Amino acid sequence: MKTAHPIVAALGPLMMLLGCGTEPDELTFELQADRFASSEWSEPVNLGPVVNSSAVDANAGLSPDEHTLYFLSNRPGGLGGNDIWMSRRECMQCPWETPVNLGAPINSDAAEGAPTLSEDGRLLFFFSARPGGLGGADIYVSHRTGTNEDGDTWGPPVNLGSDVNTAGPENGSYYVREGGEPTATLYLNRVPAGGTLDVYKVSLDNDGVPLGPAVAVPELNSTGADQKVSERADGHELLLSSNRTGTSGDFDIWRFTRQAIHDAWSAPEHLDAPLNTPDVDSQPVLSRDGQTLIFTSNRAGGSGGNDLWMSTRTPSGH
Repeated sequence: MKTAHPIVAALGPLMMLLGCGTEPDELTFELQADRFASSEWSEPVNLGPVVNSSAVDANAGLSPDEHTLYFLSNRPGGLGGNDIWMSRRECMQCPWETPVNLGAPINSDAAEGAPTLSEDGRLLFFFSARPGGLGGADIYVSHRTGTNEDGDTWGPPVNLGSDVNTAGPENGSYYVREGGEPTATLYLNRVPAGGTLDVYKVSLDNDGVPLGPAVAVPELNSTGADQKVSERADGHELLLSSNRTGTSGDFDIWRFTRQAIHDAWSAPEHLDAPLNTPDVDSQPVLSRDGQTLIFTSNRAGGSGGNDLWMSTRTPSGH
């Protein structure tokens, strides 16, 4: 990227589905997979000078109720170069409040980033370059220990261990429970030997413990750098940022879809304007319903180098 930062099918005809004897549940599943097929993203809006600063503000994560925004920033007042900050709002239409540094034990004097929460808000995953890890940066999980008027409180971060972390850096963490599956999926970034930044995934139990080693996701990876996955909660749409062939600038946001949660992802679809520009457009995070997108960009009109921007859409036919 250009600024300092831490390590993106239309429905078959309804009558054809009915004529083939599709069961009601299957039909609902098919419709759900493509409910944004003809929907357009709105012109992105900068989250403004309360959230954004003249420093780097990037790599966001949303709480399940969308009332809390977690993000990376190296603004003054932190514990290290990059810290995780939090901004809250009282309602969906309410303004974001002044960001607060999460402090210790989440932040340290090393770099932290890529915050992402479990669907029940109990687990916070992020990467950290703090001492004691397996490599240059590792993925950690912290358990919520309480909630008060100032927000959630978090317990000591736990390293996810050798099933996830290696002697090299891991980052770009993103948690999702795909379509209500009994186990969750954590996506992350890693550079394989002789390769470029790639997307990996690992299954987790309800306490955030890996259920096996992380594996690469071939259909999402390219010869370029592929970073920071975000997936709709129903498991049918995934966004990532990449500088692969076909980008309009530095990093762009790309879209993948699938008809069932155990299918392979489709070929990548480049998301053109207004989301992508010749500047950096990266690190997407989708709301659980897929209607809100927050991403990192250094396009004109921001407060500093990298800012957080928001775009919205409505389901097709609405």
